[in-house]
Amino acid sequence: MINIKKSLLGCLLVSAAVSTAIILPAGSKAEAASAITQKSVQSQTGIIQASVRLRDKPSMSSQVMGYLKSGEKVTILEKSTLYFYKVKTLSGQVGYTSSADQYIIVNSGSGAGSSSGSGSTTKPDNGSSSPAPVVPPASSDVSATIDRVIQTGMKYLGTPYEYGSDRNQTNTFDCSAFTRQIFKESAGIVLPADSRQQGTWVKQNSSAVYNADNLKRGDLVFFMDYKGSKASAYDGVNVNQERISHAAVYLGDGKLLHTYSEKAGGVVVTDFSSSWKLRFLYGGSVIK
Repeated sequence: MINIKKSLLGCLLVSAAVSTAIILPAGSKAEAASAITQKSVQSQTGIIQASVRLRDKPSMSSQVMGYLKSGEKVTILEKSTLYFYKVKTLSGQVGYTSSADQYIIVNSGSGAGSSSGSGSTTKPDNGSSSPAPVVPPASSDVSATIDRVIQTGMKYLGTPYEYGSDRNQTNTFDCSAFTRQIFKESAGIVLPADSRQQGTWVKQNSSAVYNADNLKRGDLVFFMDYKGSKASAYDGVNVNQERISHAAVYLGDGKLLHTYSEKAGGVVVTDFSSSWKLRFLYGGSVIK
């Protein structure tokens, strides 16, 4: 009987040893596979093609952390959604940016710190042998965000005008408080507090448009002081030296959304009339 028990115990010990030998290599293989996958992701470098926002979340309504400039290299950490990459800049900042080809091209042949430009330009591996999903053009997402900005502005129609209004409330607005509020509320973009600073922001972060015919829906538009309703009143005026005194949002189709006086009724939609065009300085995109 004792010999039988010893035999059974020996069999159990051998079985356990065999099981351990089988399990451990499998675990090691899983760890190795994970390490290979992680290395593959980290080896992908994104080359920024045009100035684009770096956000704290993968959403057009999230907070803007800063801007990535054309030619800048970033490490692709992951494809967060159909529209965003999670990236790490050379300075170590981590955030989310558009995955559209117009803003970023992915070079899988080198790391972010490498100066080599070799390697194929591809989208990051999605972990499957099936083709990566087609990413809709970034313009569709931009267009939706611009629509939200305008819809937000429309809900404030009739809100009274107050020069120098408190930026922390929505009971009254002056021109720049209004534009600041609707971009902040609908797109998470916090513009400077006054129209002149907003004008500078557009020049620094976008492209200034000096021809009113080239303005796009959702653009911020800036104007000089009123000098009269006739073109002759603006003869000899150097627009590059004029001070910004008013800001509005261009709706397209020759319409402006803005607020500029109590008499006008607070927040209103008006024609981009000849008198406004005489005062026009420049405009530019906030959402892009």
